[in-house]
Amino acid sequence: MPNRSASIGFNRRQFVCGSALLVASCSLPKHSSGTRMKTHSIEVSAPFPMPTIVIPDFSGQPEFNIRDLGAIEGDKQATNQALAQAIDLASDIGGRVMVPAGEWLCGPIHLKSRVNLHLEQGATLLFSEDPADYLPAVRTSWEGLECFNYSPLIYAYECSHVAITGQGKLKAKLDVWREWYKRPKAHLDALAALYHQASKQEPVEQRQMAYAGANLRPHFVQFNRCQHVLVEGIQIEDSPFWVLHPLLCKDVVIRKVSVKAHGHNNDGVDPEMTQNMLIEECEFDQGDDAISVKAGRNIDGWRFNTPTRNIVMRHCRIKQAHQLLAVGSELSGGIENVLVEHCQFDDGTQYQGTGNVLLVKTNERRGGFVRNIHLRHISARAISGGALCVDTDVLYQWRDLVPTYEKRLTQIEGLYLQDVLLGEARFISQVQAQPDAPVQGVHLNKVEALALTEAPIQHQNVIGFEQQ
Repeated sequence: MPNRSASIGFNRRQFVCGSALLVASCSLPKHSSGTRMKTHSIEVSAPFPMPTIVIPDFSGQPEFNIRDLGAIEGDKQATNQALAQAIDLASDIGGRVMVPAGEWLCGPIHLKSRVNLHLEQGATLLFSEDPADYLPAVRTSWEGLECFNYSPLIYAYECSHVAITGQGKLKAKLDVWREWYKRPKAHLDALAALYHQASKQEPVEQRQMAYAGANLRPHFVQFNRCQHVLVEGIQIEDSPFWVLHPLLCKDVVIRKVSVKAHGHNNDGVDPEMTQNMLIEECEFDQGDDAISVKAGRNIDGWRFNTPTRNIVMRHCRIKQAHQLLAVGSELSGGIENVLVEHCQFDDGTQYQGTGNVLLVKTNERRGGFVRNIHLRHISARAISGGALCVDTDVLYQWRDLVPTYEKRLTQIEGLYLQDVLLGEARFISQVQAQPDAPVQGVHLNKVEALALTEAPIQHQNVIGFEQQ
């Protein structure tokens, strides 16, 4: 696996670009290869201290066209070889891997530092449905627990200055993954085995989950332990599992991306133990949550002790989803400083029992914290839940599948909703907290619904509720 890139200092010249965004260009010191990496610095306005986000700028960098390197439409092997060669060449000097118009059948893509995977208009990377293509197993995670599993379709491990951009499309063939959406006994047994291994603190190298019958589907795009990450402009269609998963990352921007994935667990973006992230001007059409903020599960989250922090989402449209913003349930490392603003939620009514603007979910095993969560200037046409829902007893299949090794309740405080307009909904705010860990500080300011089917406020164990 590639070595972690060293942290690099920079000097920046900032200039104002609108009232909320400062952008600056700067030159970094030379890498060992002799190249200079350009970056942009982004200043984001938020109701909490938001660090400058630094992302790579590949404009003017050398380009490596995969067709020139032997890629052939419909030929998976030739395209895989061309992509790998282009990535190696680009990484050496800081460059762009160009995918021209056409449909390119491929297997997994493993990015490296200083690489921009760029899809030109009309280009589609069509990812194989054969699980064998995603072996050997790589260090990844499954719902908050670290393990070795099938490679994500696009995987970056310990990379710095990495980007996926362009006007093209990433598309997953679902032939096999669609069958793996089902959860037969063998799959549930595998999940239980991983849970026990993690709970007993067995080394991650021993948690080998890519075996027949386990069916732990890979992520579509995972940035694992990366910094200075940009995803911009692309379309993503269909996914085996979570779509965009920054895990243990810093300085991430996802901008003008369109995601349409209606399969099982098809969240749009899952920031996990990630810090300093901006999601803006995106469109989500999901089979699960649009954005689901996470921070590791149980002892793995406590082991890393790395909160998810400083996440801003703005100017996005959610066409369909379970929730606009979900927090948890994997939150053992803690989640704080999240802002969602100026977003539109079209439809959450098709998901029976779900469909909230903000859902905070946890249980007696998580032991993390949630604090300083802000939503403002949000509209939702019709949802089956409400503006705010907090449920501290969410265990799904895990309730009977595995035991509680250690009981730790989650501390939740500082939930702020302002200028939220719902069309049809069940309630405004529903909070079901534990007596031993009441939710503290729920603030609703101009949160309204045109039509409700239940009582607007339904609270258990809340301290400090304000409504204006």
